[in-house]
Amino acid sequence: MRQAAFIGVGSMVGAGIFALLGAAGEVAGSAVWISFLIAGGVAILQGYSFAKLGARYPSAGGFLEYVVRGWGEGHFTGVLAWLLLAVNAIITAMVAVSFGSYASSAFTDTDDWIQLFAVLVLVVMAALNVLGSQAVARAQTVVVVVVIGILVLFSVATLSTIDFDLLAFSGYPSWGQIVSSVALTFFAFLGFGVITFTARDLADPQRQLPRAIYLALAIATTVYVAVALGVFGTLTVDEVVDSGGTALAVAAEPVLGSAGYWLMSVTALFATAGATNSGLYPAAGLAEQMAAAGQFPPSMGNRVAGRAPVGILLTAAAAIVLAIFFDLNAIASIGSAVALVVFSLVTFGHLRVRHETGARLWLLVLADVTTVIVLIAFAFTTLVDEPGTAVALLVILALAIVADVSWKSRRGARV
Repeated sequence: MRQAAFIGVGSMVGAGIFALLGAAGEVAGSAVWISFLIAGGVAILQGYSFAKLGARYPSAGGFLEYVVRGWGEGHFTGVLAWLLLAVNAIITAMVAVSFGSYASSAFTDTDDWIQLFAVLVLVVMAALNVLGSQAVARAQTVVVVVVIGILVLFSVATLSTIDFDLLAFSGYPSWGQIVSSVALTFFAFLGFGVITFTARDLADPQRQLPRAIYLALAIATTVYVAVALGVFGTLTVDEVVDSGGTALAVAAEPVLGSAGYWLMSVTALFATAGATNSGLYPAAGLAEQMAAAGQFPPSMGNRVAGRAPVGILLTAAAAIVLAIFFDLNAIASIGSAVALVVFSLVTFGHLRVRHETGARLWLLVLADVTTVIVLIAFAFTTLVDEPGTAVALLVILALAIVADVSWKSRRGARV
């Protein structure tokens, strides 16, 4: 249970606090801590839905199994399966780019090597995942213990010298902007979905899976809020935004000196490498489960040389393309929008089988309402100013539809 939770924590912490502070600060200003708190609440509501589904339908296919249970095995489920595969690649690409940012800054003092380091960590972590789930779990446990320990030290140090003037409510943007930023900060919690794919490796998934989800979300929310308060209570919003993907290291320097900068840089490398590791983890189970169910071509469930799952290789290849051709903020925006759609549809499907899971109706409705509100706010603020992101989302949706229709047409012709 602990290892399952740590896989989720590792994915969340690497994707969120090290990568998104600058991007979220551009929208929510110094109120980013409120944005993280709201996003944590939305994630916990969705986590309730996933935990109930996971306890009833434990599967190596993770929450794709929940889609099948809620929506059947038609085109709708097939399109969602391809979208989920895309979300997984997007999340993995983003944390790999964040790793590249810290590694390039630490080792070359320039941004010229970001893509190279991102590709390198993707290749290494894909190889680790090929070795098997136990290798992933052990590596993730070490990473999370180190990262959480150092983030606690960072939080205590920065909160003890916090400048409350920098966090004054008078300097906060409108509630509309804060809510719209939740779509970005919610991205920092997407890693909890990875936990659902650990069901195949848990001795008692009905009991352990819900506990792992709740534990991971509680740890991540606490860490995010504390670190956001520490960073924005140490640096101005402009300083956080200008520091880009290395905001934590910059914030540590005034309090802990140059040693603090290097300590946080090394921690970021651990965290983002761990998030890349756990981000690739569900790809094998997802692809194999959907291939077995007929939603993906049989080749998606194969293993190259009898060892390397095609799902992991495909996800790593897609993440490499994204890491090379897209910047970190664009990847976060695309991933947030697609994930919000997928998560809300999973819980809408849950409404149809809630009599089997025993979930409370009002909690499922609240989970979907809050997720849809965040998605709408995101569409009317961020996407309006980022037409490229909107186009990318439409392209991803179109590709998912084409992939599903094309495969099922060929499958039908064979039958």
